[in-house]
Amino acid sequence: MSEFDEKAYLKAGTVTSTHGLKGEVKVFPLVDDSGRFSLFTSVFLRGKGRSFAVEIEGVKFFKKMVILKLKGFDRIEDVTAFRGLDLYALRNEIAELKENQYFDEDLMGIEVFDKEGSFLGKLESVLHSPGNDVYTVKTGEGEEILLPAVRKFILSVDIENGRMVTDPLPGMLPKNRGKE
Repeated sequence: MSEFDEKAYLKAGTVTSTHGLKGEVKVFPLVDDSGRFSLFTSVFLRGKGRSFAVEIEGVKFFKKMVILKLKGFDRIEDVTAFRGLDLYALRNEIAELKENQYFDEDLMGIEVFDKEGSFLGKLESVLHSPGNDVYTVKTGEGEEILLPAVRKFILSVDIENGRMVTDPLPGMLPKNRGKE
């Protein structure tokens, strides 16, 4: 692991504090399954104008936090400055995506069109709920469209070309965009 490649890595967590006296850090996980941290052999720490690779020597779990022992950092003084840094891991170590699954980061800014080809807006966020995710699309007029992330409404997603095609019900669209 030498240089940070934005396409190969995703943010997996944020260092919140040190843990103990032997150079461990507490990480707030940003992945669906924090158990995946056990697969990470090395990660990048980024923030505060810095970016550097570190090897992981050990992983423990405490409540909703992940405790990492970073190789070569053996004292609390060695890791105190890591607080607030974001931790990035290789995409394939974070999750194995199935068909029609996407990382949130890959969806951000994607252009959303209806099935007739009319531009609706850009995907701004993904809301995670127990039933299904919901995509928030911001129109050019600043209005919000909420699209359930289910096959019935999302016809296609082309990450490479930054394009999503949807078939929303008229009530999902702002009043001036409803189907006649």
